[in-house]
Amino acid sequence: MRLLLFNLVTDLDHPILGFTTHWIRALAERAQWIEVITMRRGRVQVPDNVRVHSVGAERGFSRARRAFEFYRLLFDILKRGRIDGCFAHMMPEFAILAGPILRARRIPLVTWYAHPSLHWRVKLAHLFSQQMVASLPHAYPWKKDKFTVLGQGIDTTLFSPGGETPEAAPVLCVGRLARVKNLDTLVRAMAMLRQPAQVVLLGKAASPDDEDNVAGLHRLARELGMAERLTFAPPVPPAQLPAWYRRCALHVNLTPAGFGDKVAWEAMACGRPCLVANADFSETLGRYADTLLCRVNDAADLACKLNGLLRKSEAERAEIGAYLRAQVERLHSLPRLADGILAQLRRFAPRRTSVATPRMRYVPCTGLD
Repeated sequence: MRLLLFNLVTDLDHPILGFTTHWIRALAERAQWIEVITMRRGRVQVPDNVRVHSVGAERGFSRARRAFEFYRLLFDILKRGRIDGCFAHMMPEFAILAGPILRARRIPLVTWYAHPSLHWRVKLAHLFSQQMVASLPHAYPWKKDKFTVLGQGIDTTLFSPGGETPEAAPVLCVGRLARVKNLDTLVRAMAMLRQPAQVVLLGKAASPDDEDNVAGLHRLARELGMAERLTFAPPVPPAQLPAWYRRCALHVNLTPAGFGDKVAWEAMACGRPCLVANADFSETLGRYADTLLCRVNDAADLACKLNGLLRKSEAERAEIGAYLRAQVERLHSLPRLADGILAQLRRFAPRRTSVATPRMRYVPCTGLD
């Protein structure tokens, strides 16, 4: 299968979207060729059967220039040979720009969108796509007439248990320091613990509202006498994340339903218990759902569950972590996701005649590649 893939950021070192390179690699193992058109390009490390082309956001190109580059790249790719399917990851804009052209050429389009924000671009992408996909049932915010849950696609080879043991900060929370993460609930809960414990927030503010949220967290920590037990650490590249997960006793993610924070699954894949506030995680939590699923914005409930987990021995937490890793491998592994994406594209691919098609010789795309 020859694929076209639209991506927001293709950069192995990106602290939030670096995982998309692992998705591309997994698809490349199952495809003949992949052409990637990305909004922004950083460090690219992909197999030989993948070409990555940027529309130039990293070069400061204007919106109009990026649209021009997108169409230039798209038509150049399409004129050089057959494309069997297109997968758009968190890029409804590219799905809209390409939608009519792909439909006219009978190239199926599957779009991944996992975010509660619903705007006109998502609705148009829905219209042009044969299928919308996401990680969890409530991660997609619009109509479910052509929606399928595929899981998150965690690289369980990278995110795996290791020899590290918990250090001075047994509670870890990874991710952007946004208000929607409900980190104030975590600070309040930590102040209620019977035995004082350290907590690390690993991430950064990405907007002015995030900056205000961080300032509020510092104030709250001082008011509750938590300042000495709360550490803010800067984000790290994905390759360094497993060591952070392995060194904590447990991970906490308090983002509510409507989001699919992959950090929760990453922590579980590393064999660590993870407290979550998103009920869509119930299937993954399985027999430990009552222990690990918290009520949204309920600090007392979170404190109760934190106390229970921190009182357990390291061996007991490891037993929970081993079960959660097996659940991630079963429901959210990278091979499962890659197979699911290709299965969706094949569902809508037009039947081809039995006449043999000459094998296309690859000619590199000129310009921004």
